[in-house]
Amino acid sequence: MPRLLLSRPEFRAAALAAAVLSLAGGPVVHAASPATAGPEVATIVVRAGGSERALEFDGTLEPVRQATVAAQVGGNVLSLAVKAGDRVRAGQALARIDARNAAAGLAQSDAAVAQADTLLRQARTEAGRVRELRAQGYVSQAAQDNADTQVRAAEAGLAQAQAGRSQAALAQQFTQVTAPFDALVLATHLEAGDLAAPGRPVLTVYAPGALRAVVQVPASQARLARAAQRIEVQLPDGSWVLPARRVDLPTADPVAQTVEWRLDLDAVQSTRALPGQAVRVRFAAPPSAAAEAASAPTSAGLSVPPGALLRRGELTAVYVAQGGQFVLRSVRAGSRSAQGVEILAGLRAGEQVAADAVRAGLAGARPGGAAR
Repeated sequence: MPRLLLSRPEFRAAALAAAVLSLAGGPVVHAASPATAGPEVATIVVRAGGSERALEFDGTLEPVRQATVAAQVGGNVLSLAVKAGDRVRAGQALARIDARNAAAGLAQSDAAVAQADTLLRQARTEAGRVRELRAQGYVSQAAQDNADTQVRAAEAGLAQAQAGRSQAALAQQFTQVTAPFDALVLATHLEAGDLAAPGRPVLTVYAPGALRAVVQVPASQARLARAAQRIEVQLPDGSWVLPARRVDLPTADPVAQTVEWRLDLDAVQSTRALPGQAVRVRFAAPPSAAAEAASAPTSAGLSVPPGALLRRGELTAVYVAQGGQFVLRSVRAGSRSAQGVEILAGLRAGEQVAADAVRAGLAGARPGGAAR
C-alpha cells in the first residue's frame, strides 16, 4: 500500500511533463519495462475518410414565426391574463394597462373637437353676413376675402381636432395588449403592478408547428456549404432529416466572420423538437470537392474515432504506435462526421494510433491488437 501512494505523484509529474513536451513540439514516449508493464491498448490504422467529405456544425432550433409583444402606451399593468406555455388565439387579450391617462386624453380631444366645431360655425355665420353686406355694397371685397379665409382656417382647425381625437381613441385601445396571431406564450416580461412604457416588451409568443435550425457557418467554408449536394439536420432524438427549405443570408457577421444559415423543418419534423434545443447540421460536399480534398498532399480526408483523441485544454493529440510503445503526437482536428473526427494535420494514412487515448496514457501502456 505505501508503494501505491508513492507512485501517484510520480504519475502526475510524468503526465505533466508529457503535456509540456507535446506543446513544445517534441514527441513523448511511454516506454514499457518488464517491471511496469501496463495494459494493452487496441490500435486502429489511420485511413482516408472516404469519397464523401462533410462539414458539420452545431445549430439551434428557433420558431419561424415569433413576436415580442410590446406596450404602446405607458401605465401600470393592471392584469396579465396569460402565463408562459398558454395557447392563445389571434386578437385575444393578453394584458391590460391602466387606461385612465388614455381616457383623459380622449376627453381632452373630444373638447377640442367641440371647440373647433363651434369656431367653424361662427366663422361660417360671419362669412354669410359679410357676403350679404358685400352684395349691398356696404363692405369691400377684402372684407369678404378675409371672412372666407377665417372659414377655411376654422375647417382646418376642426380637421386637426378630429385627427387628435382619433389618435387618442387609438391610444386608449392600446391599453389592452392582444395576441397578433395564434400562438403559444414563450415568456412573460412584465407582471401585474409593473410599469409599462412604449416599446417595453410585455410577452413573447411564437407560432407552434414551424421550427427552423439556425447554424453559423465559418465564412472560410461558406463556398463548400453552398456547394453541398445534401444538407441534413440531426434532431434532438438522434434522427437525421432533410430540411424543407434552406436560406443562407447574403452577409457575414463582421465580428465572428460567419454566415447564418436557416433551415426550415416541415410540420411533422417540428413536432419532434422544441425551440432552443441544440441540433447538428451536416453539409455533404459534392463528389468533385471530396475528390479534390482527398487528392490534396496533406492529411485532409483522414479521420479517427472520437475516443482516439486526447483533449486537455489547448492540447489535441493522439497516441501513435511506434516500436512497441506509444508516442504522444499533437494533431489539428477538424469537424466531426459519421466517419469520425477529421484530422487536418499531424497524421499520415497508414499510421497506427491508440483507439482509446485515455488508456494509452497510462503508465506502461503498449500497443495491442487491432480494434474491432
